[in-house]
Amino acid sequence: MGGHYTKCLKIYMNKPGKLKKVLRHNSRKERTTGYATARCIRCGRMGRGLIRKYGLNICRQCFREVAKEMGWKKLE
Repeated sequence: MGGHYTKCLKIYMNKPGKLKKVLRHNSRKERTTGYATARCIRCGRMGRGLIRKYGLNICRQCFREVAKEMGWKKLE
């Protein structure tokens, strides 16, 4: 349990119905779209630097490590 409402949780510890309601309304929102939903399939990094093109879903750091094994060539 984290967040700014942890002090309030002590009040509701003996009231399970109200505790459930507080936790439901103060929990993080499950994301369905946007850059915060995708993760690197290799290291689990989220957010920026993720290559989603061609269905890779791999971060740029991991891509540089495994690009040759995947068959990519560096153009000069």
